[in-house]
Amino acid sequence: MFALLKMVACGLVLALNTVGCFSLMMPFALAKLVLPFTPVRRVTDRALAALAELWIGINNLWIGAANRAPWQVSGLEGLSPRHWYLVTCNHQTWVDIVVLQRVFNRRIPLLKFFLKRELIYVPVIGLAWWALDFPFMRRSSGGASARQDLRAAKAACEKFRRMPTAVMNFSEGTRFTPEKQAEQGSPYRHLLVPKYGGMATALQTLQGELDSVLDVTIAYPDGVPSFTDALAGRLGRVVVHVERRPVPAAVARAGARNAMQEWLDGLWREKDARLDMWLREPTLSTQPQNVSRSSHD
Repeated sequence: MFALLKMVACGLVLALNTVGCFSLMMPFALAKLVLPFTPVRRVTDRALAALAELWIGINNLWIGAANRAPWQVSGLEGLSPRHWYLVTCNHQTWVDIVVLQRVFNRRIPLLKFFLKRELIYVPVIGLAWWALDFPFMRRSSGGASARQDLRAAKAACEKFRRMPTAVMNFSEGTRFTPEKQAEQGSPYRHLLVPKYGGMATALQTLQGELDSVLDVTIAYPDGVPSFTDALAGRLGRVVVHVERRPVPAAVARAGARNAMQEWLDGLWREKDARLDMWLREPTLSTQPQNVSRSSHD
């Protein structure tokens, strides 16, 4: 019963927060739509990003209040909201997005996720995502649609040059499950095979702006949670490690497919070993890093 009450209370806070913040975004989104001029966009982009960060900050409050299990977070030193980053992470659950937003909010620029094109038609929220310059992709397997996706990704990345941005890419392309792992014949114990296309596009388009690549590993030692678990206070322990890496010149060049895949495979081997160590360790640190109450939220 207590978990149900938590879920209802957190769901209500989330709904009110979403309606309130996204309603405040609408005038700026409409101004950006009808007045597509650079001086206007400078103002609207900053206002929209600030409102999105407010939305995340309020979400962080209810997540921290409802879920008391500790978070073990490392690697946040030296990050800045005034730099450009490319962020990549393993993907197990939709809660990964909540975790990334909680860890990075106001420490780096607002995370920009690649979204399925169909999501642009979600009432109100779709317009907000468009106004925030989230790239919408068809996620096709090849042909003309794949070329359109590549053009859309490049166009989105060109927009990111206007102000500091953190481009988020789940390199596996989908959430990990044992069934998908077996279907792929993945060589990793805890990961799917990474795909280099999205990262290559961002690296090549944002050459000169990117400060570094943030290689993020997330683990849930008490079991992979659902978003319902987060609402009900059953999120469990969360372990996050951020590895800040320089942008390799060899993989940023156009056409460097082999170098890009080799580099990404190397990251994934390290990530898989880290996950294996964490998930085998019965007693991870029980001292939480107080992410939600940080001055950054």
